[in-house]
Parts: sequence; C-alpha cells; structure tokens
Amino acid sequence: MQFERRRILTGIRPTGPLHVGHYAGALENWIKLQREYDCYFLIADYQVSDFASDLPRVRNAVREVALDWLAAGLDPSGASFVIESMVPEHAELMTWLAWYTPIGMLERNPTLKAEMEAIGDPGDAATKGKSVSVAFYIYPMMQAANILLFRSHLVPVGEDQLPHVELTREVARRFNRDVKAIFPEPEALTGRVPRLVGIDGGAKMSKSLGNTIDLTDSAETVARKVRGMYAGPPRGAKESGTVAENPVFAYLDAFDPDVAQVMHLKQRYERTGVSNKELKDRLTRVLNELLEPMRDRRAKYDANPSLVRDALEQGTQRARAIAKETMAMVRDALDLDYFRKR
Repeated sequence: MQFERRRILTGIRPTGPLHVGHYAGALENWIKLQREYDCYFLIADYQVSDFASDLPRVRNAVREVALDWLAAGLDPSGASFVIESMVPEHAELMTWLAWYTPIGMLERNPTLKAEMEAIGDPGDAATKGKSVSVAFYIYPMMQAANILLFRSHLVPVGEDQLPHVELTREVARRFNRDVKAIFPEPEALTGRVPRLVGIDGGAKMSKSLGNTIDLTDSAETVARKVRGMYAGPPRGAKESGTVAENPVFAYLDAFDPDVAQVMHLKQRYERTGVSNKELKDRLTRVLNELLEPMRDRRAKYDANPSLVRDALEQGTQRARAIAKETMAMVRDALDLDYFRKR
C-alpha cells in the first residue's frame, strides 16, 4: 500500500516525570523525525492500569508529559500530541484485532513475561501481594492497535520495546491475510542511545527505581544527583580504571558534544587515572547546558496552560480523523454495516 507521507506513531505511558534517558533514547530522535514524517506522539493513558487507584496522578502526569515534550522541543504545530483515551477507536480496533490474535502470541512476548513475573514477586515489597489485571495482561494488544490505527510505517522505540513492534507486525500480517490488506507492517527505529544505566549503576534508568535525572530537575538537583552517582569500583584519584566499569562515561558518551575531549578523558582514565570529581563536574556542566533551554521553555508553557491544552486537543483531533478513516476501512473489510439493505 502507498501513502503520500510516511507516518510515525510512538508514545510514552504517563507515570511521572520524563528523564534524560527518555531524551537520549527517544525525544532527541523524535525532534529530528518530526521534520521528516507525519508524526503522532501518544500519551498512553489506557496503559497505566497499575495506577488505577490513583487517577488524579494519571491526569496530572498526562499534562506533565505534554510539558516535557514541549520543553524538549517537540512542535505541536507540525506533530500531533495525542491522548490515547480521547481516541476511542484505539479500544475498538484492539477488540477486532484480538479476534485474529492467538493468546500464545501475547504469552511469548518476553517483555510482558518479565513484567508479569515481577508483579507479585515476594522479594519485591513494591509488588508483593499484587495480581495482574486484565488490562495489564492485554497491553501489548493495545500497543499493536495504537500503531496500526494510524497505519504507521515507523515506530521509534527503546530496545526493550522491540518485541512489541514484532508482535504488531505479526498482527498486521494476520489481519491483512485473513481479512483484507489494510495495514502496513511497521518497522522499529531505535534511538542513538538504546538504554541508559541508572545513576545507581543499575541496568536501566527507571522512574520506579528512583535512579533518574529528570528533565525537570533544577541545576542544583542535577549537581547533587551527579555527585552521588555510582562511578565504578573504588579507586584513588590518581589510580587508573576501566572505562566500561564507570557509568559516568556512558553519560558523557550520551550527552557530551565534545567527542574528542571525552575520548581524551577515557585515555587518561585508563592510563594514569582521572578523579571522579573531575568527571562528575564535567557531566554536571554538560547536563545543565542540555537542560537549561528546556527549563526556560517549560516555564513559558507552564505559565500558559492554554498552550498545553491546545496542543493536546488539536493533536488529538487530528488523530481522531485518521482513526475514523482507519476504522471505516476495518468495518468495511469485516462487512459490519448491519443496517445496509442487501
């Protein structure tokens, strides 16, 4: 199938402030892509069933995500900011696609399996005693519907989301084969930094683990968090170390524009040693130089809430137009006009 302009769908669950891992792994790439593609950026509020007991938090997080996007440089005049639950066609398409999706396709999804195993883990105080809701179990199905509703060609994701894109491709193939060829098979597109370690040295920066540097952090907060970062095995200031064991270098690789200077630091670090203070002072400066323009833009939008509301409302309206078009195609393919005279 041919389209005049290639379309992108990607998004974020509204669970709290976005962090520099989101910027390096997603937002930085989105800002470039919005100039080249027809982009729909989704705030996936259907997919936060784990916050069902705290809906005010979800409502606030929807606004906070939009603020973070605007602060980072996404342009709502060119790209569409979309609130998932305000486009009911998402849920409708998910229902019809579920008819053609074997349950085994969901159960073998490695991301879902890992997340389900974590819920109810007796060794995790945060999830102990919790059970998996139906909404949580079927969220990969909802993600597939999100992507296919816009007949998307590209899906920018982190590497941990690649199984979801592959599931979506399989769902599209089955519907196109068994009903009618409507959906392109979307391709995944990973960012420049697929995964950023947490400031505690953990495998992944995560809001739930509290090991993040947030896009909303003040200069003082950034400095404090960087000072407390895990910086590899203990060593003296003039003792050499191994670059791969020090996460500060992963952050410098991700955010420092002076690649030659970072390379020089790495060489010094492994030959004669570089103090962690020198490395962390540099990282603090680099991060604050990145975040300062975002702080200014965020303050502007925070002081003008109507601009945030308009970005969300107008983007969602554009999304609904595409969604209605897709669902008309799906209903026609399924021959669902029960009131048509035959």
